[in-house]
Amino acid sequence: MAESRIWSPSDVRPVAGDRLRLFALAGSDRLGREIGDLLGQPLARHEERDFEDGEHKARPLDAVCGADVHVVHSLHGGPTGSANDRLCRLLFFIGALKDAGAARVTAVVPYLCYARKDRRTKPNDPVTTRYVAALFEAVGTDAVVALEVHNDVAFENAFRRRAVALTAAPLLIATVAAGLGDERLCVVSPDLGGGKRAERFREGLEAATGRPIGKAFAEKHRSAGVVSGDLFAGDVAGATCILVDDLVSTGGTLVRAARAARERGARRVIACAAHGLFSSGAAEALADPAIDRILVTDSVSPFRLPPGGARDKIAHIAAAPLLAEAIGRLHEGRPLTDLMVF
Repeated sequence: MAESRIWSPSDVRPVAGDRLRLFALAGSDRLGREIGDLLGQPLARHEERDFEDGEHKARPLDAVCGADVHVVHSLHGGPTGSANDRLCRLLFFIGALKDAGAARVTAVVPYLCYARKDRRTKPNDPVTTRYVAALFEAVGTDAVVALEVHNDVAFENAFRRRAVALTAAPLLIATVAAGLGDERLCVVSPDLGGGKRAERFREGLEAATGRPIGKAFAEKHRSAGVVSGDLFAGDVAGATCILVDDLVSTGGTLVRAARAARERGARRVIACAAHGLFSSGAAEALADPAIDRILVTDSVSPFRLPPGGARDKIAHIAAAPLLAEAIGRLHEGRPLTDLMVF
């Protein structure tokens, strides 16, 4: 951490001034209201209309000319539309805001769709993250704020405008630290690619608890949809292991790492991730007793998980304090250093 004190979700304070406008599109309005309450800024009014052939329009109803506008919309597929639909609605609304004279428009996307497709893995593969960035730029977006993107370097390099990659670590660490006793702790990365994320989490948890915390990682290779790898490095015997990843999709990666830790003597396993997508098969996989508890933010609601089983293990952590803090600092020109991925 670049600052001497770790940011806490309780640090959010209201924002003064009348130039800030905060919008939240349909499907993200609950999160938007929570952010607005923390900032002391009610959501600005807007209209969204759907037409018979599937087209739609959105327009601001409150004046935005000369304003610093932030639009909250999480870009995951779900009950209120596909990821493509939600992205299109956000882009069109940003375009309308710029046409209405907004001085600056920041897209606040807790979950950014297509962030995992950030490089070519086969001949002629698309680099979709870069194409999404080009779309944001085309409608005049001034900045994009995302929470725990899959690859922060690829995210930042894709944009020619300001790109803010927030880390969910402060939110998750505050919850984990509050529920710990004096047991031995070890932070585990479920694959080598997530080692930097896990180490950042370990350092933050060590600072929050004031005691040394071990580290470990599991090996994972994926080829043609088949996952392999048996290597596990680190001493987890008798420890509470904290698995750290950016998101939970099918849950297979976390379960493999949890089983490996259990086989080596881990006392219990807590999984932590920013986003709970819980795709097809997740309910069955995450019911595995190798994982005791699953912590995710509410950037995505658990609509794909049926009651009971895996869903009973999940605790949702409010993302609003972190997003509100980022919006407040951007509006007032304060540094974001301790909120960002490095």
